[in-house]
Amino acid sequence: MTFDPATEIQNFLVFGEFGDVNPSICDSSTYTFRSVERMEEVFEHEIEGCFLYSRHWNPTNKYLSAALARMEGGEAAQVMASGMAAISTTLLQLCSSGDEIVAERTIYGGSYALLANLLPRFGIKTRFVDMNDLKAVRAALSERTRVIYCESVSNPLLDVADIPALAGLARECGVKLVVDNTFSPLILSPLRLGADVVVHSMTKFINGTSDCVAGCVVSSHDFITKLSDINNGPSMLLGPVLDSIRAASILKNLHTLHVRMVRHSANALYLAGKFRDRGLDVHYPGLPAHPQHELICRLMNRGYGFGGIVAVDVGDEPAANRLMARMQEEKVGYLAVSLGYFKTLFSPPGHSTSSEIPAEERQRMGMGDGLIRFSVGLDADIQRTWATIEKLLEEEGVSSREEKRVLASV
Repeated sequence: MTFDPATEIQNFLVFGEFGDVNPSICDSSTYTFRSVERMEEVFEHEIEGCFLYSRHWNPTNKYLSAALARMEGGEAAQVMASGMAAISTTLLQLCSSGDEIVAERTIYGGSYALLANLLPRFGIKTRFVDMNDLKAVRAALSERTRVIYCESVSNPLLDVADIPALAGLARECGVKLVVDNTFSPLILSPLRLGADVVVHSMTKFINGTSDCVAGCVVSSHDFITKLSDINNGPSMLLGPVLDSIRAASILKNLHTLHVRMVRHSANALYLAGKFRDRGLDVHYPGLPAHPQHELICRLMNRGYGFGGIVAVDVGDEPAANRLMARMQEEKVGYLAVSLGYFKTLFSPPGHSTSSEIPAEERQRMGMGDGLIRFSVGLDADIQRTWATIEKLLEEEGVSSREEKRVLASV
């Protein structure tokens, strides 16, 4: 039977203590025991249905974790207070001082800063490479490498990782493949494609309402058990606990994720096509001209589209700034970071979410100062949205590649 992540979520039924269709929220930091002996036993090893302290586990977080594990086709999951907490604890579980990571060079700025700036303070080095160049990935691997780290769809240039090929290389070299799937929930299932660990910033599409910060890790039972171990588990000892009330809210929103992703994707594909037709440089894996279009078509779960993120280069920083200010004025959306909200959000990644990456490295990646990242919303009339954007492009004099070429030749 074909794996369908949305069906896995919809078939996950949890009843509250009074038969509630939404599971009861456990609003407690600590839990009582009927005997000292039972308390000692729980401190020695995890016992299903027994809880000791919410920094370790709590029932509401367990419900959400179980649903996320089903969505990703994993054995187990753990939810945390942010996507960066999920990434950080995962890498600290897999790496020790003297170890190395091989990472995609075009990744979220916070992830880049963690790998390039913070982890070296603990003796963990990262080599950044073009993850689409498997020869470069292989050449970067050493006997000290413990992790290959990438984003399934990269932020903000929307490169698509060949997860099966990277997984094969990871297995061959005895390292773990960790994939950030924040941009493509439901669309791609990295664990089923060979990855060892999947992380998400649930702040984005999974929650979908821009009202909380949260993350998750999905993997094997063994990995999640080690991650939350009382004595040396990074998530237990660093304490990035997700509040149970937020966990309950995210679980409710998770059940509409499939509906939202279909609309996000359809709207994004429409806008990407219109930007392309105007001759602008567009990054969107749903367009046939995208360098990994055939790859994502081969790897994706059908029915959810190609995602809700579009990146468009409008030439230079002043043009991008003017256009974004005008779009906010004309109610196209908000000039704001993050993504997955019902309203369109847009930002200049080189001066916001990717600002941690040095300017010269951004240029080598192809991330120009005129790049705008759109998180396309759930607009009911995307044609009307485009009509407004097109009017603003004309008023601001944003030129196509061909127009720039002609002007440059005059």
